[in-house]
Amino acid sequence: MKTSLILLLCLSMTVLMPVNGFSQEYDESFDRLLKEQLSIESPGGTVVVAKEGAILYKKAFGKANLELDVDMKPDNLFRIGSITKQFTASAILRLAEEGKLSLSDTITRFIKDYPLHGYAITIEHLLTHTSGIKNYTGLGKFDTPAKRRDITPKELVDFFKNEPMDFPPGTDYRYSNSGYILLGYIVELVSGKTYAEYIRETFLKPLGMKHSFYDNASPVIPGRVSGYQKRNGHFENSDYLSMTLPYAAGSILSTVDDLLTWHVALMNNKVLTAESLTKAHTSYKLADGRLTGYGYGWELGNIQGSPTVKHSGRINGFVTFAVYLPGEKIFVAIFSNCDCTDDLEKTASKMAAIVLKKPYQWNSIETSSKALEAYPAAYASAHEEKFIAHEDGQLLYFSKGGSKSVLVPFAKDKFFIENSLVSLEFERDIKGHVASFYEKGTGLSVKWSRASGAVETLKAIKVDMKALEKYVGDYQFSPGPVFSIVKEGEKLYGQVGQDKKEILPYAPNKFFAKEIDAKIIFNLDKNGDVISLTKIQTGEMNAVKIK
Repeated sequence: MKTSLILLLCLSMTVLMPVNGFSQEYDESFDRLLKEQLSIESPGGTVVVAKEGAILYKKAFGKANLELDVDMKPDNLFRIGSITKQFTASAILRLAEEGKLSLSDTITRFIKDYPLHGYAITIEHLLTHTSGIKNYTGLGKFDTPAKRRDITPKELVDFFKNEPMDFPPGTDYRYSNSGYILLGYIVELVSGKTYAEYIRETFLKPLGMKHSFYDNASPVIPGRVSGYQKRNGHFENSDYLSMTLPYAAGSILSTVDDLLTWHVALMNNKVLTAESLTKAHTSYKLADGRLTGYGYGWELGNIQGSPTVKHSGRINGFVTFAVYLPGEKIFVAIFSNCDCTDDLEKTASKMAAIVLKKPYQWNSIETSSKALEAYPAAYASAHEEKFIAHEDGQLLYFSKGGSKSVLVPFAKDKFFIENSLVSLEFERDIKGHVASFYEKGTGLSVKWSRASGAVETLKAIKVDMKALEKYVGDYQFSPGPVFSIVKEGEKLYGQVGQDKKEILPYAPNKFFAKEIDAKIIFNLDKNGDVISLTKIQTGEMNAVKIK
């Protein structure tokens, strides 16, 4: 779901907490940045920006509780979701520093009955999402009844342990909450304490993180906000989730201030040794030499060339993001109490870039349609492909079957993706032909090399609008949803539920989607009547016309 932060915050920006008389030089730029994405009468959020531990900007937005009409405060507590993973990783590294385990230990040293499926699955594989163990939150049996049931860590491990492996350990990267469930259980087995006790006694209490807890629905926790979701255009209380289920992969409750305290302590080696922290903040390398962009509980990236460590969180009713720039000691965290939110990383990165004095700002330049013809092609990197097509006088960038992004030129052989922080910088061979490009964003830079074969370029044709009427109707995929073709004015759209995309004709009965890499072919009987359609995206699917 790609929903703007506009669904997140309310234009209630009255709460500003000055700290130690810090300068308010960033207020105007940050307020302006946030106001571009704010709406009225919505759930809220909290934001903190700091440098060298000193707070530069801290505000609260919107509502902590919609039903009681309670405004958000900067020190409110949120579920932080997968940001929890850095606490779990730090617990494992602390136990390793104490000689109680090794990152090269296999799971079965601690969980004797865990099936290894013929592989040596190590603690390091769990930390780096390279174990190949299937993600339990993606299993079909992780349904609504399962999400409401309180279970023990052992029962949670038993829930997924017999699932087939996704790949041999160390050969690929695939984000898996299951790995961090296993790590939390190992912390318990090694320390003799519950995960919640270990995290509280080892980190939260010594560091003075008084507003951070293992979340539990029963206790009264002052300042804890309500979580929301958005369905059919309306806010609802988020679906219930037993917090025994995210466990060591996403169960912590915290504030933006406490998370700042945590990062300052980490960087001052009050949590881990410098050696352990360096390992945690280094991208894991797969067996074939590829970098994953993930260390131990942290993602690695950059903002305007400055290295970052970061993580996002998404859990029922909440979305969070935190990023730290070790070189400049800049920290930004944004918490939201609606899981309808997206683009927190984009907003936080823009804020950090402003503090860096390197704001994201690309100025587009004019480029002829003929000059753009040099770039369309398929480009490959490792096991993936990306495509660039030239349509309607502009370049479009997409994965097979994915959304199309507009590329805007800002220098020779340099483009930025519209409405993003991502740029593409092309390289040419000795003959002057475009040979490759580097995709640069807030993650690791990735090189894509030109592959053989041409990209299909489709051009819209003019069709008598009356002739389009016969395509309008409902089509049933089997199995699958009803796919509707609707006509609005002079345009046709394909629609499933609330999701509607414009389609353009490139032949009398053939259409392509304007925003995604997909084609629709209408199938006719001998009388010229429409009987079905074929959708071509990542594969082919047929739908019979039912109305």
